[in-house]
Amino acid sequence: MKPLERPTRRALLVAHVATSVSWLGLTLGLLTLGITASTTGDPDTTQAAYRAMKTLVDWLIIPIAVAALLSGVILSLGTPWGLARHRWIWIKFWLTLATLGATTFALRPTINAAVTAGVPDVSLVAAPCVASSAYLFMTALSVLKPWGLTRRGRHLRNLASSHKAVDGRSPAPTR
Repeated sequence: MKPLERPTRRALLVAHVATSVSWLGLTLGLLTLGITASTTGDPDTTQAAYRAMKTLVDWLIIPIAVAALLSGVILSLGTPWGLARHRWIWIKFWLTLATLGATTFALRPTINAAVTAGVPDVSLVAAPCVASSAYLFMTALSVLKPWGLTRRGRHLRNLASSHKAVDGRSPAPTR
């Protein structure tokens, strides 16, 4: 993919950060609703909390998660960071896929069952806790950018430096 123009890259970056932060916030909302449903003694409150969770997952979380995934992939492919050059990006990519899959194929059916049953379900507290932890971890990865290059990233860096040496250009100024 050719490099993104600066205005496009910046707009995608804003979209990616906004959708990622929204995903975290919505998951914290699910956690709050799950705790409410599990700790209240009122069956009507439990039922209302689970219906609200269903609405959040069906109408907001899954579309926001897909938008975060797509914007992140496009950003990584359209910038020098690359998708598989740096470990932190590669880990974020796989964690995003895993959490999106878990939300779609495990959490959503569990919420639907809870809406039907109307009884407290502790897994609807545990799942948003795990998801929120994963999103906070991915946020830390984005800020700290730990662990360096992947094997592919090192290979590409070595190729680039060998091309510069062949061309007679040094990657860094010499004195």
